Amino acid sequence: MQISGQMKRLLLMNAASTVIFNYIGIFVNLFIWEKNNNISEVVWFNLIMFITWTFAFAVGSRLLTSYTTRVLIRTNAVCGGVVFLLLSVLELENRLLWITIIAIPIGVMWGFYAAAQNITLSVYGKGKDFEQYFSIANIINQLVSIINPIAFALIIKWIGYSGSFLLMFVFVGLLLTVSFYIPTITLAGESAPLFRGIQFRLVFATSALRWMVPSLLAAGIFLQFQVLFALVFTFSVSEDKLVIAMLNVLYACFAIGAMMLYRRLKTREGVWLAIGMIFVSVGILLPLLPKAPILIISNILTTIGMFYFGTVWNTRQFRIIAKQTALQQARIFLWRECFLNASRILLLILALSVKDIRGGAFIFLIMLALACALMVPYFSGKSTEAFERQTEQEEN
Repeated sequence: MQISGQMKRLLLMNAASTVIFNYIGIFVNLFIWEKNNNISEVVWFNLIMFITWTFAFAVGSRLLTSYTTRVLIRTNAVCGGVVFLLLSVLELENRLLWITIIAIPIGVMWGFYAAAQNITLSVYGKGKDFEQYFSIANIINQLVSIINPIAFALIIKWIGYSGSFLLMFVFVGLLLTVSFYIPTITLAGESAPLFRGIQFRLVFATSALRWMVPSLLAAGIFLQFQVLFALVFTFSVSEDKLVIAMLNVLYACFAIGAMMLYRRLKTREGVWLAIGMIFVSVGILLPLLPKAPILIISNILTTIGMFYFGTVWNTRQFRIIAKQTALQQARIFLWRECFLNASRILLLILALSVKDIRGGAFIFLIMLALACALMVPYFSGKSTEAFERQTEQEEN
């Protein structure tokens, strides 16, 4: 599989960041959960993180009009250091305030990382590059998902959370080092300011782009449901760190199997997306029977479905966005992140009322996530059809 040097360096940044974000996704959430086994505390952490992420993405995009992507990733590394320092030394009686303070720099990390990755990938990506990038990125993510949880579960058992937080400074340092080698992208040479012409009608000027909006809103709902409750389901099965690590390895292995099928079978994108959404939908429904084996099977099915969704859905959207100028791409990404995170935040606000995975509030969230998952292939298909028609007209 041929891939450009710029894409290889972007994948290196992805790998370094994935180690940190994978750790945060599993063990920081577990660190919060272990105190009171309270779903609302995990939800609150994710809610603050996504609100901060949205603003940080906008700030990061604005910084790109004066600085380069390397500055964003270096700031990202500094925020990572702040996160693990706070986790090591900060103790507050007010639980929600403590969670808020921890979540804010993590949100900044995600926002800056997403801004740097999106604009770099869109500027350098051409045609098949997107499919290759997301496919390789998924391989990296799954390898990290296999090695990382087991390694850090053993480290936490050996030296405790504080020691593992200190060890994460090594990976923060790695990310800082990687920042000197990633492609240098800036919008400083653009003639117009980023926020001039940011109005929706000017940014989403084609049918293909407009059909992306309902797709983003629907995807945000079921994405956040899956991410949040995959953690809760896993924590509900066991609080043993090694068991949790092994379950995450199990999910990663199934995702790798899904990837191998995707690479071997020559099937249309739309079919893979439909298959992915069917797996996600069944996985969303299974927790109506909240037994440990059922919850594990639910996570397996949604993991497989999320691989197909992530590869096809992202590839389609980046293919459409890449047709625009660099400045217009930045504006589209800004709106895209807002739509995606707005629906994620909505799901998290609704999830604050969930006390356990048996009540009416949780069943309502299941139905909402299921409806959104089933709508995604339709909206994505309409966007792709409009893009292909537009491309044919331009060629003729």
